[in-house]
Amino acid sequence: MTESMRMWIEVIFNTLYLVTIWGLVIAMLRREPGLPEAHRPLRRLLTWAFVLLAFGDTGHVGFRILAYLQGDLSTTVNLFGHSVGLVGLGSFFTAYTVTIFYMLVLLMWKTRFKRQLGSFGWFLLASGVARLVIMAFPQNQWSSLVPPFGWSMARNIPLMIQGLGAAALILQDAVRTNDRVFHDIAICILASYVFYIPVILFVQVAPPVGMLMIPKTLAYVAIAIIGYRSLFLAPTLRPADASPKS
Repeated sequence: MTESMRMWIEVIFNTLYLVTIWGLVIAMLRREPGLPEAHRPLRRLLTWAFVLLAFGDTGHVGFRILAYLQGDLSTTVNLFGHSVGLVGLGSFFTAYTVTIFYMLVLLMWKTRFKRQLGSFGWFLLASGVARLVIMAFPQNQWSSLVPPFGWSMARNIPLMIQGLGAAALILQDAVRTNDRVFHDIAICILASYVFYIPVILFVQVAPPVGMLMIPKTLAYVAIAIIGYRSLFLAPTLRPADASPKS
């Protein structure tokens, strides 16, 4: 695949993704006031999780589109008197919003299954806070197209702990209560990491591996669609503490 073809695939995909994710967020916000009280806290957590994701990804993939349209991914902008890479700035935005996204996912698990956070839940929240602190260090080199491997790992290990830990909690309780909706959400989270981990590990030496971000992103779209259909379009969730079917 040529570099030009890869660029246009990314531009078209990113544009369609932003239209889709914002469309789902707007639909959630518009339908919420008219829906019954049942599952309202859960709906609000899902909505704000994807509001954050949409804002962050507008910076991330949106700035990549702008950089491509202006010539290449090394395009810079002037920010408070400093020259900052447009792509790096977008990566900075989405790194923070996705961290809070997984904090909200954890709260969704707590709300849906009427659980206490417990020591493991608090550990997952602490991992998110640690990631926010790590990302504040200038050694992250946010303006770089390819982040330094050591700092990339340092900030992504807490994210992996967050996401995989939350998925494990959701999957465990979804299986216990025969909750198909949250079972599928957990599987989508796990799938997103299957595609994301190779990018973290190998993008510095093999940039085309970055194309795995496409299926990783589709996994997030799937979570939004599953959540929207079950909680906003035709709310059919039965009580999470119901006995599993035999």
